[in-house]
Amino acid sequence: MQLKNQLLDLKIFSIPFSHSRIFFLLGIFVVLVFPYANADVFIPFNEYIGFYDSQGVYTVVGNVKNQNDFALIPTIEVSVLDDNITITKTLNHVPIPSMTDIPFKLKFPEVHGTAPILLNASMNYIKTDKDSISIQILYDKTLMTHEDGHVTGRMTNFGNQTIYNPKIFAIVHGYESILDVTQNIDYIEKIQPGQTLNFTMYPDPSVSVPVRYYSCFAPVDTTVIPITTKKNGGNFDFRYDSGAWYSAAKFDEEGTTLTIRGYNSYPLETYANFEFAPISGEEEFFVTVNDEPIEFIQSIDEMGQWHVAFNVEPRFQGTLKITGFEKGLPPETSKIPQWIKTNAEWWSSNQISDSEFLEGIDFLFKKGVLFVSGKQLTVESEWKIPSWIKTTAVWWSEDKISDDDFLNAIENLVGRHIIVV
Repeated sequence: MQLKNQLLDLKIFSIPFSHSRIFFLLGIFVVLVFPYANADVFIPFNEYIGFYDSQGVYTVVGNVKNQNDFALIPTIEVSVLDDNITITKTLNHVPIPSMTDIPFKLKFPEVHGTAPILLNASMNYIKTDKDSISIQILYDKTLMTHEDGHVTGRMTNFGNQTIYNPKIFAIVHGYESILDVTQNIDYIEKIQPGQTLNFTMYPDPSVSVPVRYYSCFAPVDTTVIPITTKKNGGNFDFRYDSGAWYSAAKFDEEGTTLTIRGYNSYPLETYANFEFAPISGEEEFFVTVNDEPIEFIQSIDEMGQWHVAFNVEPRFQGTLKITGFEKGLPPETSKIPQWIKTNAEWWSSNQISDSEFLEGIDFLFKKGVLFVSGKQLTVESEWKIPSWIKTTAVWWSEDKISDDDFLNAIENLVGRHIIVV
């Protein structure tokens, strides 16, 4: 789940030119950032390139450097000039902690020209609270770049919390320039405190020059890609997490079948996990690739979201179809599962214990619905909560205050150590 962000500041950046200027426009502070300039958030000129991948899809890779003393979430706008037509895509990047680099990759299947031109990128960001991920790459003899260009290594969780669905991004370097941005090819469900796991990365097969080394290994825990497409006259939002890339999502006229193009440039099998909001809650999905049925797993998570997961073949390029959607759009749902609200009602009337109520609050922290900067993991035996807070729980369970009012109150009380979770 996405963290609860504080919209504290807005800046816009653009690269690259030969000199820098500062403007004031409509009350927005605008800074143009150029190569070699001292900027607090920027994409280095030599770490921003475009190329056709092994599937013939134009691909743009870059690296965002955050040199601020606060975390931020950047939105990057990338444009490509293709036969005098400018094609622009926007990427909502993952949260980037202070003094951290996190690379990105964008696909442009609409580009077909023989000499597309990658234009200057622009970027804006919002401040947020995001601690560095407690995953460390082990820079020892196990970190090896092999003759065919792939890298193997190990990572360890040095923190005190389990990290779910971690990924590692990295920049692939040749002898003269960067060649690609890549990620671990294998799916990692979780990494527990003190645990060490192996990972493998491959550059795109279109890379034909020797790989010299990998850099900017960036662990992330929120890499799901949001997509919005039209369905029954409205916008349907969904997300996916995958080692492959998906684009051009489209529903049929009835709104019951989703079609989307998929690309896996790598010579290894990878995975895909799509997440959809329920409409009736009774959906039964069916999945085909190039009109052939495939094996998949349908499940529902603690937040009530459907998941459709399956393996993706090596060097795959084709059409994915997911049928079984109900007509219409999902109803508005709370960001808080109903069972937590029920627990609040039971706790306020002394039907369950403090620890049972706090299990729900702890769940909201683990899912990122609640966030308090610097919050440390506390063992369950040390959880505590004053009885007078039951008034807030009663008001919320009776809909006298909104979900956001309840979340803000809990964040405030945890931040002040009145509630300890």
